[in-house]
Amino acid sequence: MDRVDVAIVGAGQAGISVAAKLRRQGFEGRVMLLGEEEAAPYQRPPLSKKYLTREFDLERLFLRPRIFFEENRIELCTGQKCIEVDPERKILELRNSRVEYQNLVLAVGSAPRRLPENIGGSKEGVFVLRDIADADSIAKEFSPGRNLLVVGGGYIGLEVASSAKSKGLKVTVIEMAERILQRVAAPETSLRMRDLHVAKGVEIKEGIGVEFLGGEKRVSEVALTDGSSHPVDIVVAGIGILPRDELAGAGGLKIDNGIWTNSRGQTSVESIWAAGDCASFPWKGKRIRLESVQNAIDQAEMVAVNIAGDEICYDPTPWFWSDQYDAKLQIAGLCTGYDNVVARKGASEDSFSHWYFKGDQLLAVDAVNDSRAYMVGKRLLESGETADKNAISDSKSNLKLLLKR
Repeated sequence: MDRVDVAIVGAGQAGISVAAKLRRQGFEGRVMLLGEEEAAPYQRPPLSKKYLTREFDLERLFLRPRIFFEENRIELCTGQKCIEVDPERKILELRNSRVEYQNLVLAVGSAPRRLPENIGGSKEGVFVLRDIADADSIAKEFSPGRNLLVVGGGYIGLEVASSAKSKGLKVTVIEMAERILQRVAAPETSLRMRDLHVAKGVEIKEGIGVEFLGGEKRVSEVALTDGSSHPVDIVVAGIGILPRDELAGAGGLKIDNGIWTNSRGQTSVESIWAAGDCASFPWKGKRIRLESVQNAIDQAEMVAVNIAGDEICYDPTPWFWSDQYDAKLQIAGLCTGYDNVVARKGASEDSFSHWYFKGDQLLAVDAVNDSRAYMVGKRLLESGETADKNAISDSKSNLKLLLKR
């Protein structure tokens, strides 16, 4: 049986960040990084963008070259599925072997929600997008003139729509909620992004869902909840993700919207830690789970520092981004609980920002093609400061002056 000081389950952004940070901290113990996929650790954001359109090749996805793992004595084991955790004995059961650990990090990420099988969700031509294999399968279907139905108007759905449109497909996006991006953005941002897609030739249907996907083995038609039917060649579901907490739950760890952790990244079992999409943690009096690359990196590095012997707590300023056509949407903070939004025009016609407040307290900023607004908003949020609404709404004012109070 292999015995390691730190076993990391999940070789994505969070997993590799734990391993790399441990070595930068001077940790000398044995570190094993276990990935379920055969591929070396890679970045996921390009999967719905430049990798899907084949502007990136596979090599550009990889986070580190193979030699990095050798030089840093990180034992990278790909194609290894973990099937059971025994917290009492500190044993990890793999498909064909066992690993005994001193510390275990669960960086297992999330899984995409799929369309139900009883409405045709398992037919050929129906996809989700989470890994390289998914992106490769979808990319093979991209041919000019084909009909793509994107189910879900969130970031992934809209990014896929943008990529498909650039390849000449006919694209329809449907969203069950009243508007696209409803869960993460104000109506003002939703409308601007909607207008962008419509201007590019994408048809967007809001307040509508899938009734049934027709066809023999392969999808060929969709019946929608508004009573209409349409021919389709390809369907991509972007209807959210679920934290992969089943391994932790089966091992008796506490589950609360993902794997429960304290502010140090520790689960309900002292020797087990969690980071990334799969982990929920306390933040500003509530418990949240963040689905972003930066959270995966920052939370993972915090876990590594604590395993190495420090005691630090995680207090992030959440930030996200989404690239759609030539628009770069950058978000700082969480807009949950906002009661008013201040709009600001950017320096060009296609740039703007929306600033979310609860009363007079700044909560978040959405910025499209306006990196200055994004950076100023992020720095204000990091400092705990708010911002003058009149100064924000005046597009001629110098935003940087808000940082000199």
